[in-house]
Amino acid sequence: MKQILLLAAAVLVFAGVNAQQVSGIVRGGNGKTIYLFDDQDNNPDDSVVIKNEQFSFRVKSGKEPAVYALILRDVNYPMLFVTGNEPVQFTTSVATYPIATSVKGNANTLAMQEYQKAFEPLIKQAQELNNEAKQINPEDEPGKNAFRKKAETFSREVVNTGKQFITSHPKSIASIWLMMNELRSRLEPEEFRQLFESLDKSVQESPYGQSVTAYVKSLKANVLNVAADDFSQEDTKGNPVKLSSFRGKYVLVDFWASWCGPCRQENPNVVKAYNRFKDKNFTILGVSLDDNRDRWLRAISQDGLAWTQVSDLRGWGNEVAVQYGVQSIPTNFLVDPAGKIIARNLRGEELEAKLEQLLK
Repeated sequence: MKQILLLAAAVLVFAGVNAQQVSGIVRGGNGKTIYLFDDQDNNPDDSVVIKNEQFSFRVKSGKEPAVYALILRDVNYPMLFVTGNEPVQFTTSVATYPIATSVKGNANTLAMQEYQKAFEPLIKQAQELNNEAKQINPEDEPGKNAFRKKAETFSREVVNTGKQFITSHPKSIASIWLMMNELRSRLEPEEFRQLFESLDKSVQESPYGQSVTAYVKSLKANVLNVAADDFSQEDTKGNPVKLSSFRGKYVLVDFWASWCGPCRQENPNVVKAYNRFKDKNFTILGVSLDDNRDRWLRAISQDGLAWTQVSDLRGWGNEVAVQYGVQSIPTNFLVDPAGKIIARNLRGEELEAKLEQLLK
């Protein structure tokens, strides 16, 4: 459920399945459809039309707790809950959804609602920042620099809020969900690992904890000064392009998409760096997470991206993005002539400064 849950976490195999009741009251919700999703795919398990401001589902409940989402039509964010041995009941309203005025259920579900409440102000702030980014003129350097500072401050707030929640909820599935959704793209690998190891063993050894363990292991394979995994993907003309074909040059592997506002905002900086250093043993390999060829090609033209671009047009399912564990964009890796990753997520002036240091 990548596009409606905050991030995908794990795929569960249910054994010994029992039915659990999940119900609620949604003030002002009469006539609206509410959908039940599990964490395995993008297809709803069930749906009902709210009547008398009430809804009810029967949910499969296995031996291990699993995260589910209740999606209210025309509302952008899901209400999350975790399966368990007791019924779950929410009281909320259309105006406040997915925040509930009261929750009854297992401890994991109560903690999940606390997580959503803690991040509600940050979600609103992110929406405001996205709207602000769209209004900035690409030629307005002071405006872009001012916005970057706001974005950095916002990212720090997300990290601090997340850490505080995890410290207070070491035994909750919500802490794992938060780590994978909010923090893994904002923390250095070692800090992420230490935070995971601060959780209770029961959470670390859960199916969700096992997915984080696998992720932490994958980070070790992609830390700095290790070989970048090779890959091949088709360019705009359908020709296969390998990362290894750029061996002997510094290459910035840049993950982006035409629909990604922050990516499009950053593209002028990448173009500037490319034009400055393209004749000094440096190039860029763009990997697009688009799923529409026309929009992809149009964005390349509009933004003046003159370097090699590849994509399998599978959106978030892009094989290279999955291979490199990309969970947010823009993301980039700087690979040296020997094929080693020497830097990550270089933005704006940082990118030019790094290249200037390397390509004197």
